[in-house]
Amino acid sequence: MNVSFGSMLRTILVVSSLAVSSFSFAQQGTAQSPTPQKVESVNIMDVGRAPNATSQAAIEAGNNQPGNNAPIWRAVNSETVNYVSIPNKEAGVLIQKTGQEWRLIRNGVITVYGAWLLTFALCGVVAMYVLKGTIKLHEPMSGRKIQRFTLLERITHWTMAFTFVALAFTGIMILWGKYFLLPLTGPAFFGAFLLVCKNVHNFVGPAFTVSIVVFFLLFVRRNLPEKGDLDWALGFGGLISGKHIPAGFFNFGEKFWF
Repeated sequence: MNVSFGSMLRTILVVSSLAVSSFSFAQQGTAQSPTPQKVESVNIMDVGRAPNATSQAAIEAGNNQPGNNAPIWRAVNSETVNYVSIPNKEAGVLIQKTGQEWRLIRNGVITVYGAWLLTFALCGVVAMYVLKGTIKLHEPMSGRKIQRFTLLERITHWTMAFTFVALAFTGIMILWGKYFLLPLTGPAFFGAFLLVCKNVHNFVGPAFTVSIVVFFLLFVRRNLPEKGDLDWALGFGGLISGKHIPAGFFNFGEKFWF
């Protein structure tokens, strides 16, 4: 069979082209095929850690803060209500944010604005004393004493007064003591002193509450509005005019404070 040289050459070129094309597609398929990843089992406490954390910094961080797993603690702090078998259902929330919210209000609004209010009150007392001075009697003391309050009323009044002073002092130390007393005494003394203040504050509080209730029941009838209270209020109790303005058992200023 006679085959021309041109036909043979064309056949060789076609076969060579097909071979080169097949080799190229095979290379592209090999390059694009993904490499299967190895699946490893890990501890749930190690989920937040970086894989293959073999660097010295990662090892030191794991040793210094064991169990510092951000995803787990983020879930704990999410206020998710879990199941508990005890009667206190609030215990189902591991971390309650109410205490943190109160701490922010206490260290922010109460501490800052409360300090300014106390400062203004103290300045008002000092200004009143400087401008008016002490209250002088119109006549010298005669030596006669009149019982104005009963024994029960006096006991109730002084119980309320002493407990109020104790609560005020310990409250100021607890709220602002770290700003002016801690630098002077040091943490050891300040911690022990604050522990005493906290216990006094906690135990005196109920006594103050009871004394307020008893005081209110004893004096509420004599602190009701009466005729003449408006004149006393308009004249500021005689502070401006210097004249005595008649009042009942309690004047309008005492009734307002009550």
